[in-house]
Amino acid sequence: MVKKSLIALGVLIGSLIIGFFAYLFIILAGDYVIDEKALVMDSATLLVTEDGDKITKIYDENREIVSIEDIPKHVQEAFVAVEDSRFYKHNGIDVKAISRAIYKDILAGGKVEGGSTITQQLAKNVFLSHEKSWFRKTKEAVIAINLERRYPKDKILEMYLNQIYFGHGAYGIQLAAKTYFNKDVSDLTVAEGAMLAGLPKAPNYYSPLKHPKEAKDRRDLVLALMEKQDYLSPSETVRAQGKTIALDFQQEERNPAYTTYIDMVIKEAKDKYQLSREELRQGGYKIVVPMDPSAQDAVYKSFQNGQYFVGTGQEKPEGAMVLMNGKTGGLIAVQGGRNYVTEGLNRVEVNRQPGSTFKPLSVYGPALESEKYKPYSMLRDEELSYNGYEPKNYNDRYEGEVSMVDAISHSVNSSAVWLLNEIGISDSKTYLDQLGMPIEDKGLGIALGGIDQGVSPLQMVKGYRSFLHEGKTVEPFVISKIYNNEGELIGKAKREEEKVWKKQNAWYMTRMLQQVVKNGTGSDGPENMEIAGKTGTTNYPNVKKGNKDTWFVGYTPEVVGAVWIGYDRTTKDTYLNSGSALPTLLFKQVINGMPSQQGLSFKKPDGVKDLEPPIELIEIGDLRAAFGMGDYGMPSVKLNWTPSKDKRLQYKVYAVNEGETTLLDTIKGKGEYLASGKNLFTLPDFYVVPYNPLTKQDGKPSNVVSISLFPGFGDDDKKDAKQKGKHGKGKEKKKKKKND
Repeated sequence: MVKKSLIALGVLIGSLIIGFFAYLFIILAGDYVIDEKALVMDSATLLVTEDGDKITKIYDENREIVSIEDIPKHVQEAFVAVEDSRFYKHNGIDVKAISRAIYKDILAGGKVEGGSTITQQLAKNVFLSHEKSWFRKTKEAVIAINLERRYPKDKILEMYLNQIYFGHGAYGIQLAAKTYFNKDVSDLTVAEGAMLAGLPKAPNYYSPLKHPKEAKDRRDLVLALMEKQDYLSPSETVRAQGKTIALDFQQEERNPAYTTYIDMVIKEAKDKYQLSREELRQGGYKIVVPMDPSAQDAVYKSFQNGQYFVGTGQEKPEGAMVLMNGKTGGLIAVQGGRNYVTEGLNRVEVNRQPGSTFKPLSVYGPALESEKYKPYSMLRDEELSYNGYEPKNYNDRYEGEVSMVDAISHSVNSSAVWLLNEIGISDSKTYLDQLGMPIEDKGLGIALGGIDQGVSPLQMVKGYRSFLHEGKTVEPFVISKIYNNEGELIGKAKREEEKVWKKQNAWYMTRMLQQVVKNGTGSDGPENMEIAGKTGTTNYPNVKKGNKDTWFVGYTPEVVGAVWIGYDRTTKDTYLNSGSALPTLLFKQVINGMPSQQGLSFKKPDGVKDLEPPIELIEIGDLRAAFGMGDYGMPSVKLNWTPSKDKRLQYKVYAVNEGETTLLDTIKGKGEYLASGKNLFTLPDFYVVPYNPLTKQDGKPSNVVSISLFPGFGDDDKKDAKQKGKHGKGKEKKKKKKND
C-alpha cells in the first residue's frame, strides 16, 4: 500500500516536473519565435494634396490601422461570436474547441476542422505559413499562449481586426468598411458589422458583390450566433436579418495619370528622406504633395492624343512634360512618357539636346549680365566661320544685324553663336553651373543647345524659373511634407533660392520671351493668359529636314513648364518630321485648361525698368521744303514730312552743300524742322533719316529737297519750291501737275 502511494506520488511529482518544463519550454520557445516587429502590420502610405484631398495610396497590402476604441462594440462582438465564442475565457488555446476538432478529424480520417482561437489565427497570419500540419499547429499554440501572456485581450482583438483580409484588396476592418460601405468602421451598423465578420472565412465565396445570396446567409448566421451568445436580443436579431445588404462599394483603383508622379515621390522619399520603396508600401506614412490633380489629368490626356506626336516610325514619338509651381518649386504635374508604366523610363529626368531653348540660359542671360549688351543691342546676323564651325539660320536668311529682342523672337542662330563668341564660353558655363546644368562641352555649339550629354526637362524648368522670379532658382520637389504612421512630421521641402541673374535682367528676359510667344516662333495656338517661352528644335543630321528633338519651355506668371517630344532612339528610318509647333500647342492646351491660370498677366517687380516696346523705322518719301520766318523775323527754310505715330522715333536732319553733308539737328516725334536761311544765294539740299534710339539704328534716307530764292537762276535743278527726289520724283510730280 505504501509502495503504491510512493509510486503515485512519484508519478505526480514527475508529471509536475514535466509540466513545469513543458510550460517553461512554451514560454522560452514563444519568446524565441515571437518577433514583435512582425506585429507591426503593413499599412498603406497615403498621398494627399496640399489642400488635404486624397490622391492615391502606395501599398503592398491596402490597410488603414485603427484603434480598438474606434471599433464599435457590436462589431467586436460579431467577430467574437463567429470566430471564437470563448475568446474572453481562454488563454490562447481553447481546449474544448481543440477536442471537438480532433474528434471530427479522427472521424473523417484527415484534417477537416480547426479549433483555432482568434489569438491562434493572429499567430498563424503573422508568424506562420498556412499549411495544415500538426507541427505548424503546435507552433501556433505556443505562440498564441505567449501572445496572451504579453498582451491584453483588447490589444489582441485590435491586432486581429486590423490584420485579416476581407477580399477585393481590403486588409483590416477600417478599409473593409470603406470598401464595402464607404464609411469609417466607427459608423458601421449591426447588420454591416455582421456581414464583414462573415467574410474572413472565405472572402471570395462570401463576397456580396459576387455571391449576394451566400453573403446574406452568412451575415444572418453571424447575427444568429450573436443572439445565441446574448450580444443581441431576439427583436434586434430579427430586424437586422430583415435588412438587405446595401453596398456602397469603393474599391481602390490606381489612376494611370498619376503613375509618373508616384514613382517620383518614391524616388524622392529614398533620396531625401532615406525611406525605401518597401518602407513606403508598408509603413503607413502620410505624404503631402504639391500635385494639381486636374492639371495632372490634363497632361495625361494630352499625351494620349496622337496629334501632338508626329514622326516616321511605326510607333509614334515619345514625350515628356513637367509643370512646376513657379513660386515654391513644387511639381504640379509630370508625365514621363505617352504610356508610362511603373518604374519605367521617366523621360522628365532623361537628358536631351535642348536646341534653341538653351539660348536664353547659355547666351542671352549671360550677355545681359555682362552689362555690355541690352535687349535692343544690335547683334551680327551673317554667315560666319569660327575655326570651321559654320552655324546657319534655319531659314537661310541673314539681315546683317538684328536686335537681341528680334534674335530671340525669331530664333536667329547666327546671332546667338556670334554673341556667345563675344562674351566667352567660360562665362556662359559659369552661369549654367549656377543654374544646375554643368556641361562638359567647350564649343560654340553650346549657343544652339548642341551639347553632348544634353539636359532634362526638369533641369530646363528649374533654369527658366530664374527668369520668372527675379533671377533666382529653386530646387524642384514632389514631397511638401511627410508624416510617419503616428502623425509626426519627419520631413518637409526646403525652399532655398539661389541668385543667378540681376532682377532687372530677369525681367528683361521675361519681356523678350513674351515676344517669342506673341510674334515669334512660339506664336502657334491661342493663349488665355500671358506666356513667356522659347521653342527649340535639334536636327537629325542623317536626314534632310528630319528632326531629333522638339521643345517648348515657358511660363505663365505662376507656372513654369517644359515639353519635349522625340524618339528614344532616332534613326534614318525613325525621326520627327514635325517641328516645335507641336510641343508649343500641347503646352498651351494644358495651360489654357487650367482655371487658376486664366487671364493672368506678368507684373513688373519693384525697382526695375520695363522693357520698352520695339520702335519701327519708317520710310519717308514726302519731305517738303518752303520758305518761312525764323526767330527775329529771319528768313528760314521750313521742312515738313509725315512722322511715325510712335512719338519715340527720332529724325536726323541733314544739309548737303557743295558736296559736304552736315547734321543740322535730331528731332524727336515731330515731322517738321525750321532751318536758318543765312545764305539765300547758296541754299543747300535737305534730307531726313529716321533714327531708332533703342537699337541706335538709322533708317533709309528720305527724298532730297531743295529751295532757291530766284527760280531759274544758277543750277537748273533748283526750281522754286520744287520737290526733288533721288529718282526724279519731283519732276514726275510737276509734270503730272501740268497734265492735270
